[in-house]
Amino acid sequence: MTIKRTIGKRIGLISALALLAACASVPALLATAQQTPAAASDTYIHAGRLLADPASGRVLTQQTILVRDGKIVSITAGYTSAPRGAKVVDLKSGFVLPGLIDSHVHITSEQGPDARLNQFMMTSSDGAIAGAGYALKTLQAGFTTVADLGADAEAILALRNGVAKGIIPGPRIITSAGAISVHGGHGDANGIPHDMAMLLRGPGVCSGADDCARATRERVRDGADLIKITATGGVLSNTAAGLGQQFTDDELKSIVQAAHAMGRRVTAHAHGADGINSFLRAGGDSIEHGTYANEESAQLFKANGAYLIPTLLAGDFVAREAAKPDTFLQPAQKAKALEAGPKMQDMLRRMHAAGVKIAFGTDTGVSAHGDNAQEFALMVGAGMTPLQTIQAATVNAAGHFSLTAEIGSIAAGKTADIIAVGGDPLTNVRELESVDFVMAKGKVYKQ
Repeated sequence: MTIKRTIGKRIGLISALALLAACASVPALLATAQQTPAAASDTYIHAGRLLADPASGRVLTQQTILVRDGKIVSITAGYTSAPRGAKVVDLKSGFVLPGLIDSHVHITSEQGPDARLNQFMMTSSDGAIAGAGYALKTLQAGFTTVADLGADAEAILALRNGVAKGIIPGPRIITSAGAISVHGGHGDANGIPHDMAMLLRGPGVCSGADDCARATRERVRDGADLIKITATGGVLSNTAAGLGQQFTDDELKSIVQAAHAMGRRVTAHAHGADGINSFLRAGGDSIEHGTYANEESAQLFKANGAYLIPTLLAGDFVAREAAKPDTFLQPAQKAKALEAGPKMQDMLRRMHAAGVKIAFGTDTGVSAHGDNAQEFALMVGAGMTPLQTIQAATVNAAGHFSLTAEIGSIAAGKTADIIAVGGDPLTNVRELESVDFVMAKGKVYKQ
């Protein structure tokens, strides 16, 4: 018995010592865990104010956004301490919101005194190089996604792919790779001798339902993400052909049918109510500009679930330019600019009041690249609240392009497209004209 007791005591003593040793090691184990390096790509954003979901309008305070490999991992309350090796972005004094989306740009060009000369002198390669510079300006202005509607296909596809591969800094680019236009209408080579027009005419110019279906399919073949058509005359086409409908109803139906059959949405440049309404009756998905939209237009928008992209900045710019005594606009352009430009803000007021879905778009390239955010104040002037304009440039535009799962809000699993400003854009929307921080796909481009 004595031997058994002795052995038992020794075993008990050994167990107790082992337990004490284990307990003593707990703090060391915790310390070791806390010192475990973070993943190399981890970024912790400390956001003082956060509009993560513009659809709700709810502003959170003192939040931490964890970004890894270009995606948002989590949003947590409080300022989480970052593990060793992680990057920390201090936006405690900032207002953080999703990257902005411009649904209508021309990112390889810009209007100015040399615009007519550039038609002849600039190659596709020149356009791609110019576009790279404009893309960086656009990104640093807080726009992390844009839709280019009408650029030279070779130039814009090279730029789109270069940005997507991370070779060129710029916003995500969605492109129509040119446009579908009627012979002699907006988008054709106008105001120049016939022989030159034949050289400059794009491959999307067509006449007749079958020919327009052909042109639509070729845009898809060339790499278009969506189809853009010129359903009516345009302000900046150098021809006195008005702003009314230019495609026939049969041509419009053929284009929409061909595009939808190949999985592409169709958007239409359209000013006149006849062209707007005919396109919407044909099943079109969105209208760019919409200057003369009427009550029937509003009903068709809502019946189709179609979006209006109002581009007030373009209207404001051309009206101001046309009023200058030394304007670079040609006579036909000047007359249409003075007619249409001043009407666009009132059009948005009426369509918004009627409940039409609005997606933010500027037609930048008419105005200067990097000034895209000036559209917000014009939209507020048309009766929208600052929050509604931000919704148009985030969740609405993401819905317009069927990209809600990727962009438009800050949420776990989405692409880390994040911006910040110093003041409160819900009080003063012009704060968005001066963005302090830009992250696109998890990479910081401005801080």
